Amino acid sequence: MTATASGTRPTAPPRPAQLEVAWTDPVTGHRGFLVIDRLVRGVASGGLRMREGCTLDEVRGLAAGMTRKEALHYDPARRYIPLGGAKGGIDCSPHAPEAPAVLRRFLDGVKPLLREFWTTGEDLGVRQDSIEAAAAAIGLDSTIEAIYPLLDDPAGARARLADAFAVVVDGVPLPELVGGLGVAQSVLTALDHVGIPHGSARAVIQGFGSMGGATARYLAQAGVSVVAVADAHGLVLNEHGLDVERLLLTRDPFGAVDRTQLRPGDVTAGGSAWLDVACEVLVPAALSYCIDLAAQQRITARVVAEAANMPTLPDAEAALHARGVSVLPDFVVNSATNAWWWWTLFGDVAADPEAAHTLVRETMGRLTADMLDAARRDGITPRAAALHVVEHNLADIDARYAVPAAGAPTGR
Repeated sequence: MTATASGTRPTAPPRPAQLEVAWTDPVTGHRGFLVIDRLVRGVASGGLRMREGCTLDEVRGLAAGMTRKEALHYDPARRYIPLGGAKGGIDCSPHAPEAPAVLRRFLDGVKPLLREFWTTGEDLGVRQDSIEAAAAAIGLDSTIEAIYPLLDDPAGARARLADAFAVVVDGVPLPELVGGLGVAQSVLTALDHVGIPHGSARAVIQGFGSMGGATARYLAQAGVSVVAVADAHGLVLNEHGLDVERLLLTRDPFGAVDRTQLRPGDVTAGGSAWLDVACEVLVPAALSYCIDLAAQQRITARVVAEAANMPTLPDAEAALHARGVSVLPDFVVNSATNAWWWWTLFGDVAADPEAAHTLVRETMGRLTADMLDAARRDGITPRAAALHVVEHNLADIDARYAVPAAGAPTGR
């Protein structure tokens, strides 16, 4: 493959998803969607989001992104072999009083697929404890039942994952930290790549839930000054740096900062102002499609790390690339949560925070450095460089788990 004038690498036409389901809630009329983009060994992985305005096209794109996240982490030497990609979405505000019942009825509607093909967990607007409670209410043992046939010791694997989920680090559960740790490690690697010392870098985080909050924590611990955080109620900023730990421990379950806990020097502003704050690092960690062509003109950062799924529109990414801004794609930088789940379940890492942190840092640092080195060498975007790795890994996975002839073993 060769680079094009736009800095992107040409790829094959999009392959259609293997299954798309559209569901209508019989009580409220809310719509829900499930897209299985690809099955590997008969299983696909991807979270379930809930937000007002969620569409089938959105879920379709998210499912394709999950295929890329899974394939990116393919390592034949590990016990964990990546799954296919899938995603669920419900068009309903998570703050609506009917949201828990809608979530429960959606899971009940797709229960046969959950049992056999789709493993899921929390995503935007859906907390892990909420999805587990809804699954239990409809008689599911777990939202990852479909993966059990791939495990050598399902009971031991589930116990290991349960132990890992019970680990708390400085007041925050380990599962809520590993994704942001991966984003932060990608950012730190990118800063090294462009020659910006960590201690002189300023970061702005849009979204302060599990992913954005943990990203802010680990950037601050590395010496990066987190100067602004945007939540659903607006922007909190301090040009000298926010007290990230204080904000983390006083936020609500949806990532809203408690304004009563702000320090002297912390100020507030409107929600869209996060794009205008001078910084070296910008982390969209909440909404999809929030950086369009007009919005990118307001960005001063040298590094944009997509902690959210699909936050940057293609024309905006091309314009940022032309300005010398490195856009670290979502399926790379926010992939650590998904990978950690399966590393733990399959036994590649113990239910231990130090071991988890070491593996996440090593893996995300290597993936990001390799992506940026290839992008610089070939004159293409980081996304194009990462997609090349995905395509190569998918070909290897397809060859390893090719559909057998009739009567042959399936490998599941």
